[in-house]
Amino acid sequence: MDFNAWRRRRISEPAFRWARKAMPGLSDTEREAIDAGDVWWDADLFTGDPDWNKLLSVPRATLTEAEQQFLDGPVTQLCAMLDEWDITWRRGDLPEAVWRFLREHRFFGMIIPTSYGGLGFSPYAHSEIVRRISAYSVTAGVTVMVPNSLGPGELLLQFGTPEQRDYWLPRLADGTEIPCFGLTSPEAGSDAASMTDTGVVCRQVVDGQQVLGIRLNWRKRYITLGPIATVLGLAFKLQDPDGLLGGKTDIGISVALVPTNSAGVTIGRRHLPSMQVFQNGPTEGKDVFVPLDALIGGPGKAGHGWQMLMSALAAGRGISLPSLSAAAAVYSAHVTGMYARVRQQFGIAVGRFEGVQEKLGRLAGNAYMVEAARRLTCAALNQGHKPAVVSAIMKYHATERMRESVNDAMDVHAGKAVIDGPSNYLGSLYRALPIAITVEGANILTRCLIIFGQGAIRAHPYLMREILALGDKDEARGLQTFHDVFWTHLTHSVKNGFRAWGRAWTGGLLTRAPSSGPIARQYRRLSRYASAFALVADVAMGVLGGALKRREMLSGRLGDILAELYLLSAVLKRWEDDGRCQADLPLVQWCMDDGCARLETRFDQVLANLPQRPLAWALRAIVLPVRLNRGPSDALTRECAELLLSPSPTRARVVADLQRGRGDDAVAQLERAFALVHAVQPLLDRLKREGVRDWRLAHQAGAITDEQAREIEAAQDAVSQVVAVDDFMPGEFARPSV
Repeated sequence: MDFNAWRRRRISEPAFRWARKAMPGLSDTEREAIDAGDVWWDADLFTGDPDWNKLLSVPRATLTEAEQQFLDGPVTQLCAMLDEWDITWRRGDLPEAVWRFLREHRFFGMIIPTSYGGLGFSPYAHSEIVRRISAYSVTAGVTVMVPNSLGPGELLLQFGTPEQRDYWLPRLADGTEIPCFGLTSPEAGSDAASMTDTGVVCRQVVDGQQVLGIRLNWRKRYITLGPIATVLGLAFKLQDPDGLLGGKTDIGISVALVPTNSAGVTIGRRHLPSMQVFQNGPTEGKDVFVPLDALIGGPGKAGHGWQMLMSALAAGRGISLPSLSAAAAVYSAHVTGMYARVRQQFGIAVGRFEGVQEKLGRLAGNAYMVEAARRLTCAALNQGHKPAVVSAIMKYHATERMRESVNDAMDVHAGKAVIDGPSNYLGSLYRALPIAITVEGANILTRCLIIFGQGAIRAHPYLMREILALGDKDEARGLQTFHDVFWTHLTHSVKNGFRAWGRAWTGGLLTRAPSSGPIARQYRRLSRYASAFALVADVAMGVLGGALKRREMLSGRLGDILAELYLLSAVLKRWEDDGRCQADLPLVQWCMDDGCARLETRFDQVLANLPQRPLAWALRAIVLPVRLNRGPSDALTRECAELLLSPSPTRARVVADLQRGRGDDAVAQLERAFALVHAVQPLLDRLKREGVRDWRLAHQAGAITDEQAREIEAAQDAVSQVVAVDDFMPGEFARPSV
């Protein structure tokens, strides 16, 4: 008997017919979203046996000489011009001098090639610039990031005609044109396919000549730079009821460039997102006529708008918000460590209290991890990848870690961060948190529908081919393809099941690691969980089929596991790229212990909620026979907290060039107080050992010199300045006119 023919008839065919009924077909928008971008390290994690040498061979993201000079020059100059209190509460906008500076130095053309007059910077440089600016001003950071992210510039580079690029890109690069992008409709937020904005192909007389074009009607909201934009990238549903293009009537989502001075366009009104004053507002258009060549990519790209948007988002989502999030996480760790060191309660620095150290340890760990993931993602983008799933991971998890970090910073600062004014360096950032959580796809939907939902189809070694086979209109061909892939998939799953079982029951001790150094164990831990993830994901998809798409809590937890594996991979890569600094090992250990505890919690939750209970019990016995990870120890958390409380090379690497170093804003004052307190602490410790409670008495007695007394007094004055909060006379408030 031909065994292959037997298993095809007895197993593959019934499975094929069952799966065709059970698995929902991919909609056009889903298919376009899945086709956009590519896969990268996420695909290795999905195999269950990641090749760590492949990860370590990824070139570290670096800056060119021109990019570094731009950071040291125009970016530094720009940051010195930014006063967030003045911007938010006095002006309600960036000062005109800042707008002029942004145009003159082509901040809006970072991604535009030099051949079109732009800066031609790499994704890493783009990210570094946004990160640096965002640490000074959320308003300025958002203003710079948006034109270089999802918008006309990115879409023109990828899909524009040569004529469109030649005209628009130089004007965007030098700030002659200010772009915005209109996607979100009141009726359709994350469900962009439900937008009601329309365009109808028609003929209209323009300047005495009949022109073939599109009559547009739209209503959009939440459009950043919308109130001041001169050109609007518009997403709409294109229809051709008279067949003027010679094709179908309902063409689909398309994208056009619309000058905002066109008749029928309404802009200018502003939203006020969480009291942030970056330019954002609604836009409407009524019977706005544009020629057919306004379509980005020309008429040939009509109906391809959703694919274009997803392709652009696959890269942009991995840069803009992760850069802002990394800035916020590192900034929060920086200022909170300093404040906890200089602020005293009950005669000791508040950073010595264990309750505060718990927050500080997490701040240090999150800062290290988010920055590591940002760098790794930029390294992939620099290589030309457009890792859509990784970008979604970064969008969700970087912003969530940012939220965690800023909340921890607020807890430690207490009243200092509650009273608004020029000396409050956290309040504006705290208010901005909800913005990052909702833009570029609401975090809830990103977690529940995209990371695992699309990741499983994109990154799984076999699933996409099986889905395509199931949807093949030629049933015989589809069955043959399905048969071949199905058995390869099954063999892979069986092997991975044994691998996951062996690694779980040995703690990963027999797993390969790329080195025998101090973090070899961490590679083995991640390999163990990657095997477990691949097996549990396969079983969940096999058992639930298309229903898993509707089981969003399960899908979200599986996505959390994939994301945590990526973030922890980035931590290990950062440690290697930074030169294997032994002093940084506490941060690596904290991230790994915290991440592995999160992984086991998510595995436990998935297995507790799989509907097929006997199968869930069997899986638990294979992949999670016992909970081994409870998170970082108290001693390790204290060790990480201490890294933020004193100057050191490790602290400098965590802060990652966000120190003010000069100027007289509130953060610069805090940095000076931190340095002065650290400098006089040995002297104060000596006096304490000698039983002297008041340094002034010691000075009078000649126990310390005049210079030493001046140093102590300067430190105390600096601390008093930092601890002070703002107050105002009635009527002194000047609300921004937005």
